Amino acid sequence: MDLNTVAEVISPAEVGQWRPGDAWLGGGTALFAEPRPHLTRLLDLTTAGWPALTLRADGLEVAATCTIAELAGSGHDIVERCCHAFLASFKIWNVATVGGNLCAALPAGPMIALGAALDGTCLLLGPDGSREVPVREFVTGDGTTVLRDGELLRSMHLPAAALAARTAYRQGSLHAHGRSGVLVIGRRDGAGLTLTVTAATKRPFVLTFPTPPRAEVVQVALTERIPDTAYVDDVHGLPAWRRHLTRLYAEQIRQELAR
Repeated sequence: MDLNTVAEVISPAEVGQWRPGDAWLGGGTALFAEPRPHLTRLLDLTTAGWPALTLRADGLEVAATCTIAELAGSGHDIVERCCHAFLASFKIWNVATVGGNLCAALPAGPMIALGAALDGTCLLLGPDGSREVPVREFVTGDGTTVLRDGELLRSMHLPAAALAARTAYRQGSLHAHGRSGVLVIGRRDGAGLTLTVTAATKRPFVLTFPTPPRAEVVQVALTERIPDTAYVDDVHGLPAWRRHLTRLYAEQIRQELAR
């Protein structure tokens, strides 16, 4: 998609340069996917020089400009699985960025699923300074986030304990190479269980059980915590189908992690 209204690309870009009509540019796979007639200028983040991945004692810092290909090579099974949920060619993997997938806030965004499932935190930079927001709260709906005017996503931090935890993963699509209709990730933390539901819903839902739950407890929690109106209704799947698969996958994950 050509953004015919864009008259200028600023590189390198800084937070203080933002003005109405601007957009932050990472890989551009989401930005150029549809018409955006309100945009007049792009602020290119790819020249910022941020290291793609930074391993720290408390976990892994993933730059917003980190590509999917770079993240997939980080050596963590659950990370690689979420990257494969893109069902995209190597060309997309080498261009699309983690930050772009988060900020696009599409229900099927696998980086949203990854960050929410592993208790990730977003570092946001804006005209008024920096702030941290849990990934599970960063996306507020289909295509909407907590980002304010002029703010950008600098990085996502994944805690070491969550990265080392035992996980289980289920992903479903209407077609073999279709967009994710349901993506459920389970994480075993000691005796507890955390279930994260994305793709089926307009925003992430994270359910935490401090002790190993029975099947009926999980099903009741899914019913009570995720309202019917939260399920996505589009060409990639009807709400009833998404709700059914969510409950099916949740039970499969519960059994797998209980072993």
